[in-house]
This record gives sequence, structure tokens and C-alpha cells, in this order.
Amino acid sequence: MTLFTGTSGFSYKEWKGSFYPEKLAATKMLGHYAQRLNSVEINNTFYRLPRPEMLEKWAAQVPPDFAFALKASRRITHMKRLKDADDPLDYLLATATAALGPRLGPILFQLPPYLPADPERLRDFLALIPDGVRAAFEFRHKSWFGDEIHQILADHGAALVTADTGERETPIVETADFGYARLRRPGYGAVELAEWADRLRRRAWSEVFVFFKHEDEGAGPRMAKGFAALWGAEAVEPHAAEE
Repeated sequence: MTLFTGTSGFSYKEWKGSFYPEKLAATKMLGHYAQRLNSVEINNTFYRLPRPEMLEKWAAQVPPDFAFALKASRRITHMKRLKDADDPLDYLLATATAALGPRLGPILFQLPPYLPADPERLRDFLALIPDGVRAAFEFRHKSWFGDEIHQILADHGAALVTADTGERETPIVETADFGYARLRRPGYGAVELAEWADRLRRRAWSEVFVFFKHEDEGAGPRMAKGFAALWGAEAVEPHAAEE
């Protein structure tokens, strides 16, 4: 199983001095990040649909085996609530696939906490996602967690996101050939990271994506690097930092 791990976002000036060199330019943050971690979850695509040139610029700054996970637009998940979302979905998938190519990881569809389970809505939406696009669903209403929903995801090869927020923890269920976990608590010690690594490593996935929350003091990158070390993944060799 290949581990892709990183943080939610990368462009944080607050990380200067802890993860980034103090004088590192904002335009060089992604390159520095990608020398140390092999994936990032992009959250600003939730607020605005991405421009092709922005994604192409990002793709040029990372190695071929780096993976971008994109959070789907709120137009799809919160405004349309997966219904009649063809236009923004088509744009997102076409743009991301063309601009990122093999560097495109899963698309994260995070549903609002007030949206209860609707099997037919989910089934109809999944039918719109073309083969070759990996979709991961984070449900935040408890009614979504059940055999029927899990089977619908499995029928379409979509992943059920495991989320740990400190207030709630969603189950680990294999519905796709890849896994997706969002570890959102502010801090995880070595024992907790090892426990999560053990739980995820027991699955039959070919790849697993694990993302940590952004924290101003740069705890997220430290936890992601620590998790990769515990997992046994090969460390990404750091190059000389570009000032």
C-alpha cells in the first residue's frame, strides 16, 4: 500500500520558521513542501472553481509522483447538494484532469452536516463521475453511515472518508481500492499516530491518502512527516531550501 500524506493547504506564512525558512518567498512554498511531503489537500477549490493556469503552475513545481487532492466546490456539495450539479462538476473534473494529469489524486466531496442520507441522490450523482476519476465522500450527518450507502459507494469505486475531529470519528470502511483519512485534531502524539497507521495499514487498499489539519505553529507538517516515518514510507529527501 502506497501512502500519500500531507496537510490541508500549503501556503501559510505562519509556517515560516517552523516548516518553511524565514525568508522563503510565497511562490516557492509549494516546491519546498513537495520536497518533504508527497501530497496536499487543496481546500481553496471549495470556495472557487480552479483556473487551469493555476493548476498547471502547481503541477510544474512538484515531482511526478506527487498527488493533489482537490476539495470539490461548494456549488456542488452545499448549494446544489449533489443534485443538478452537472455543470460545475464537469468543469471541475475536466479542468483538474487536463491540468494536473497523473498528479491528480482524489476529489473530496465534503457534504454539509445538515444534509441527511439520500441514497438515490448519491447514486445519481456518482453516475456522473467518469471512470478514472477517484472520488472520496466525507459525510457529516450520521444517517449516511450504513450498509446501503457503503454499497452504493462500492458499486462506483468511491471511497468513504474516515474523519477524526476529536468530537466525532467516522468508521473505516473499504468501498474503493484507495483509502482517504482526514485527521483533524490539533495534535497527535507518536502513540496516536502509530495507532492510526496500524488501523489504516490493515486495509486492502493499493493507496491511502492521509491529511492533517493546518495549524499556525506548523504542527500539521510535523505530524504528516512523523506519520510517514511510522508508516515506513520512504522519506522524501529534502533538497537545499531555495531562499
